[in-house]
Amino acid sequence: MIYQVEGDILLSKAYAMAHGVELNDPMDKGLALALHERYPALVKDFDRWCHQHNTRPGESWLWVGPDNAHIINLITQETVDCPEHHFGKATISNVKHALDALVKIIKKEKLPSLALPRLATGKGDLDWDDVWPLIENSLGELDIPVYVYTTYHAGQQAHEPIV
Repeated sequence: MIYQVEGDILLSKAYAMAHGVELNDPMDKGLALALHERYPALVKDFDRWCHQHNTRPGESWLWVGPDNAHIINLITQETVDCPEHHFGKATISNVKHALDALVKIIKKEKLPSLALPRLATGKGDLDWDDVWPLIENSLGELDIPVYVYTTYHAGQQAHEPIV
């Protein structure tokens, strides 16, 4: 069950949170930066995982941190090796594959709920009208609440219906 909510995803009561990244992402902007500041080991562990697994865009990785935090890194963006433009853009194909990988993680780990931002529309530069149908198609049939944060309001807890 997907619920569109407004508020600060960092205040979500969902068991797990997913966000879009690129390979070896420095996590220095937006939600990724906030997660990096909250969980400093996340970036180091993600970088190690990328190097150890020959990771490609379109994959997803679950990180479990302090206080049982579950963060799922969806690799939605292409990698760009350019000093003045250190991040790549997301692609619809990468988002679709990352969401499919996310569903596998949710089922394997039996995650009871998930919070997700407007995936790939910030740094990823995709249009929400193109991304939203992918989220609906991939996550809509799950038997867990999926809270999609469509509008960010700093410091405001969203109303997340409990099922």
